[in-house]
Amino acid sequence: MKLIIIGAGPGGYETAVAAAKKGIEVVIISEGPVGGTCLNEGCIPTKSFCRNAEVLEDLAAGETFGIQNLNYGFDFGKVVSRKNEVVGQLRQGVEFLLGGKGITLLRGKASFKDAKTVVVSSEDPAVDGTEVTGDNIIIATGSYSASLPIPGADLEGVITSKEILDLEAFPGRLCVIGAGVIGLEFASIFKSFGSEVKVVEFCKEILPRFDTDLAKRLKQALGKRGIEIETSAGVQKIEQTPEGLKVTYVKKEHTYEILADKVLMAVGRRPSVGAVNLADAGVEFTPKGIVVDKDMRTNVPGVYAIGDVTGGYMLAHVATFQGLRALAAMTGESCDIDLGIVPAAVFTNPEAATVGKTEDELKAAGVPVKCLKSFFRANGKALSMNEPEGFVKLIVAGEGADGYAPGQILGCHLFGAHSADIVQEIAALMNRKATLAQFQAIIHAHPTLGEVLQSAAHSA
Repeated sequence: MKLIIIGAGPGGYETAVAAAKKGIEVVIISEGPVGGTCLNEGCIPTKSFCRNAEVLEDLAAGETFGIQNLNYGFDFGKVVSRKNEVVGQLRQGVEFLLGGKGITLLRGKASFKDAKTVVVSSEDPAVDGTEVTGDNIIIATGSYSASLPIPGADLEGVITSKEILDLEAFPGRLCVIGAGVIGLEFASIFKSFGSEVKVVEFCKEILPRFDTDLAKRLKQALGKRGIEIETSAGVQKIEQTPEGLKVTYVKKEHTYEILADKVLMAVGRRPSVGAVNLADAGVEFTPKGIVVDKDMRTNVPGVYAIGDVTGGYMLAHVATFQGLRALAAMTGESCDIDLGIVPAAVFTNPEAATVGKTEDELKAAGVPVKCLKSFFRANGKALSMNEPEGFVKLIVAGEGADGYAPGQILGCHLFGAHSADIVQEIAALMNRKATLAQFQAIIHAHPTLGEVLQSAAHSA
């Protein structure tokens, strides 16, 4: 069997490695640097920034830990340099994996010639014009940053999540348009760096797809740090003035203005459906992404699509497991991957994380639920870390919930120190359809942050 993969992001390269281990011949085509958005301008570089921000916050709290007269300098250039080193090291690792037995990496832009053949356009004369034919093709072309269609969106100083990672200096005033995951992470990071940060969000709450209790409490926590967040606010235009970039927005029929040195456009991402000439292969797609079934098959036999290009959850780990699901489908192997249980994290300070359904989603579906809560301020490890800010909401099936075992865990939503790590325990339990009673019987080490989950479970 020969497999063609278009795109070398997490979904593409992880699937290539897994396929090669099965003895499948793989040709993977990458237009940009290997690692895709996640490695080069998304997950990894932002987490590098997050670590710098965390260190600065710890230094700022020095007196709390008995350190007097602590003076420190902040070199933003070194922040960017360290980020580049981290990305470079990991990129080399991916290139090493793609240089393994059974994998051919072609650098260039792929376009469909027909449903079994792609043509590669490349600056490398040895690759340019190469036609590759395969038994199966996986499209993993990712996504790109969206922008509001408003006057001034193209002004110098209006940047995306890509450009903000390579600034020469952090802005004194930063306006973030959009309070989703990307917008809030950068708002939190640059507040720690020393920027004055204001966020404008069109929706009623921040993190529109997250649990409303979590969103409200996280907004309060970020507000305590001095991050101003305006919700239910529609941005109308951006103008260049002598005082800086002026962002005009409307809220409750009143018009307001924000002056900023940089404006971060963080209003989501769009699937790259126009990247590979899908029409010539007959692949069905919409502006929301390529249409796939539960096994990532498109309407064209032998053609699959995974990751951001399919819409839905635009997360690196989702792309990886979608690739493994597609690979199982094309080889006829069984697959236990449940793509409906997806943990997700927001690396703000404090962190937030979620897995499963929200209370509102379950109630809208007519599922009776029971919500159990606990707080980080009652956790010994959190207090010893000087991290009392935090909240846990555990959702289990209530009496008469059709299709679920009594007390089955249906979701967990939390914010607080290391939430991104803590939520994974619930994700594992949900994949095994565990119940509240079963979880209550699991011994947790003390003192640990993970005990916040047990506190919630035993609050019943």
